[in-house]
Amino acid sequence: MPRQIFITAIDQERLQKLINEAKEFNAGSKEYLKNLERELKRAHVVASEKIPHNVITMNSKVSLKDLDSAEKMIYTLVYPSDANLLENKISILAPVGTAILGFREGDVIEWEVPDGRVRLEVEKIIYQPEAAGDFDL
Repeated sequence: MPRQIFITAIDQERLQKLINEAKEFNAGSKEYLKNLERELKRAHVVASEKIPHNVITMNSKVSLKDLDSAEKMIYTLVYPSDANLLENKISILAPVGTAILGFREGDVIEWEVPDGRVRLEVEKIIYQPEAAGDFDL
């Protein structure tokens, strides 16, 4: 059974709007949208003030470890318009972005990506907007 993931009500609302707009305006493959929508449907939605501080929310900066290669990476999870791989800002619509949303420190995430399957451990949440009191990011 999949792990329970958490998401703030604000993130859920913004992401559902993003999905709806993308479905309306983008032709082509919608697999990434289906994956994100599936994650949103199974998420436990809570108020921003009540989200646990060890949960990855939108605009969180996290340290991940690839369990197969032992490579460590730091990403900030952002909306598509803010994505910038040179700054390690990964879009929620990227496979890894969708995969990490709502998970906690210590969780292991297995996710299908174009090259196969990745196994990532959430090592540390370096910054979470809600923990820092930034509820409107």
